[in-house]
Amino acid sequence: MLNVTDLRSGYGRIPILAGITLSVSAGEFVGILGHNGMGKSTLLRTLMGYLPMTGGEITFEGTNLRGLSPTARARLGIGYVPQGREIFPSLSVYENLRMGCLMAKEDETKTIKSILADFPRLERLLDRPGGALSGGEQQLLALARCLCGGPKFILLDEPTEGIQPSIIEEMIETLQKLGQQRSLTILLVEQNLNFITSLSQRVLILQKGMIIREVPPNVAKDRAMMEEYVGMV
Repeated sequence: MLNVTDLRSGYGRIPILAGITLSVSAGEFVGILGHNGMGKSTLLRTLMGYLPMTGGEITFEGTNLRGLSPTARARLGIGYVPQGREIFPSLSVYENLRMGCLMAKEDETKTIKSILADFPRLERLLDRPGGALSGGEQQLLALARCLCGGPKFILLDEPTEGIQPSIIEEMIETLQKLGQQRSLTILLVEQNLNFITSLSQRVLILQKGMIIREVPPNVAKDRAMMEEYVGMV
């Protein structure tokens, strides 16, 4: 579904990605693990079109993404849940979900009703401003808003950051269920070992802007093995 070859990107004259090559097949959950500052969020922002490529190639279902805007990529079926969530704090939960429906192919009301069935915690919060939610509730809202657009492929950036453990477990269960029910494909950037290994079929290790290794989830789950094989925990 997604093929990335020798991808290079950065901020102005500061290079961050130094030649990323990876592929994700339809229906896969692939995790990317790395310390802060290694280029994880830069990779997702470049894939979504918020940062320009300075080299390499990205293709999605055979379409070359070079030069395509984030909106054009969203229309192809790519969804993005950014680090920090970026919900609209002054809008209600329901209004946030409506914003996510801009790319929806079905009726807005029907779309939101379907999404709320997968996110029952949000149903009692529909009238509450997004900024009044807890961090975990905001993350669920960000994910639900993304799903309102009906993406086939989701870029998910650090979803457990600042979130209480109970909601992390709820997110794992929800994403596992959605992967089966909606045939989703997810590229997940994360530092929480339990979260990334619970969801991913493969885990890629990112260091200094390059994928240095691929490890199975059972290796990524074991801190001692991670230290031995890839020098990080």
